[in-house]
Amino acid sequence: MPFEPVQPEKISQTVVRQIEQLILRGILKPGERLPSERELSERLGVSRPSLREALADLQDSGLLTSRAGAGVFVGDVLGSAFSDTLVRLFANHDEAVFDYIAFRRDMEGLAAERAATHGTDTDLAVIDTIFKKMAAAHTKRNPTEEAGLDADFHLSIIEASHNVIMLHMMRSMYQLLREGVFYNRQIMFKQRTTRDQLLDQHRIINDALQARDAIGARRAVEAHLTFVETALFEQDKAERNDAIAKKRLDHELRR
Repeated sequence: MPFEPVQPEKISQTVVRQIEQLILRGILKPGERLPSERELSERLGVSRPSLREALADLQDSGLLTSRAGAGVFVGDVLGSAFSDTLVRLFANHDEAVFDYIAFRRDMEGLAAERAATHGTDTDLAVIDTIFKKMAAAHTKRNPTEEAGLDADFHLSIIEASHNVIMLHMMRSMYQLLREGVFYNRQIMFKQRTTRDQLLDQHRIINDALQARDAIGARRAVEAHLTFVETALFEQDKAERNDAIAKKRLDHELRR
């Protein structure tokens, strides 16, 4: 039978596997700076030569990148799930916006259900902390900050679902959302009534998660994204009507 002697693993490979796991699970994020070589070797309990060998292997694989005088950083492991051509197509067609929201509703509803069931107490504490920051930004009437925390809140739920495929896929899609490819979230947060409704919806989601109510959390996320879909449809309808009215007015003025 083709058995072979087991070879002891090099310390550097153990380090490689640990850092790979942290990136895979989303604990180390793209662009995040690693601790200094001295601090990292102390935390891992390995010699600095073994650490350097591990970091070199990770840089060769593209998971880490070194910046002169700045340190070692997690590489851009996300990239984009879509080509630049397809991203431009998304940005120019409303159909993509509503398909995107429908996709999020399905995926994030599932993520919320999983987070309520599989999330650790620490995961739920992170979600609760972000919600409290959202509430604080709401009182300051800062739509830019509130919109940013909205994305962080939803991503923290996805992280708490502990599904690494979903995590990395949705992080890539949220990056497109932050860049305004699908729609401008800040417009929604500039409307006081809408902002109040969005905060209440996030509060309901958070309450369900903290209570570990899996079905309630899923339904709350789905209801929230249905509201977003409806608000965007009404906003799009109003913009179209304004454009028609302006066109008619210009026509009358030229007569």
